[in-house]
Amino acid sequence: MMSRFSSVPFPLRRSLATTVVRNPQIAIIGSGPAGFYTAQQIFKGHETAEVDVYERLPVPFGLVRFGIAPDHPDVKNCISTFNQIAKNRRFRFFGNVNIGTDVNVEELRKAYSTVVFAYGAADDKMLGIPGEDLKGVYSARSFVAWYNGLPGLETLNPNLDTDSVVVLGQGNVAIDVARILLTPVDILRTTDITEHSLASLCKSRVKRVHVVGRRGPLQVSFTPAELREMVKLPDCRPVFSKTNFEEIRQMSQEIPRTRKRLTELMVKTALDEPAPEDSARWTNARKEFHLNFLRSPSKFLPNSDSSGVKAVQFHINRLEGDRAISTGQTEELQCGLVSIYI
Repeated sequence: MMSRFSSVPFPLRRSLATTVVRNPQIAIIGSGPAGFYTAQQIFKGHETAEVDVYERLPVPFGLVRFGIAPDHPDVKNCISTFNQIAKNRRFRFFGNVNIGTDVNVEELRKAYSTVVFAYGAADDKMLGIPGEDLKGVYSARSFVAWYNGLPGLETLNPNLDTDSVVVLGQGNVAIDVARILLTPVDILRTTDITEHSLASLCKSRVKRVHVVGRRGPLQVSFTPAELREMVKLPDCRPVFSKTNFEEIRQMSQEIPRTRKRLTELMVKTALDEPAPEDSARWTNARKEFHLNFLRSPSKFLPNSDSSGVKAVQFHINRLEGDRAISTGQTEELQCGLVSIYI
């Protein structure tokens, strides 16, 4: 860690005791991308402004460090930009500082010209459905942070002694989780994945991951690049229901240009004969990646001794425009692990 980053148990007293301010002094709460880009704009717009960044964790970079998948190092290239920002003589970083405990907002307001709050959600968003507190049901924040090494989550120990996993949500992070769970461990060893999660994944029995959304293929939020990785993933075959895509193929001229490449890739994967190299790989694959549509979770079902989750009950939906409306029918997906990205 460069010298511009210091980890202290509380803000420096001289910062809070300052009564005479020569230059504008700005406090930024949060050291993720929002915090660093805010500092960058301040430095560009003001030649003398001084910036102090406060962070609850001992290290900076937030979601870039703890949210981006370990097999996507290129996405983390912005860290080099953040390091350049931190080299500015008017920049200081204070880690291990809890706002409201180590220092309160009123103290910061008295010590600084401006206080900018640039942090994300600290708590998980709950679905509010029965069984959400069962062992084996994890939020996006906790599961992703587990394999990315967020301090305090090394002992999460998710249950990978199961054939099937359900991932709720159809954005890029949901695809990231499916990919990490299905990627051969020899490939994961070449990434910067944490040792504790790699050790667990080496013993994983997961063979099938269902990525489930409440709406249809035209409403997914992941990108073509994320899907292409899954389609090409070694020892894994994509399993898409043809009935979800037959009508969409007929609508190809109506699909907005911004979604055309993604939709075409899903349609081709679901309906067309695979290329010879894909056909051979998919035939011999031991793992499966499923995309499930028009399903909203209604309940997490416990196993026989209530020690963990055994299935997810879903309402089956239909679309009215872009809205998902329950048909009143339900179905269950068996699984030993659920990860929520909604």
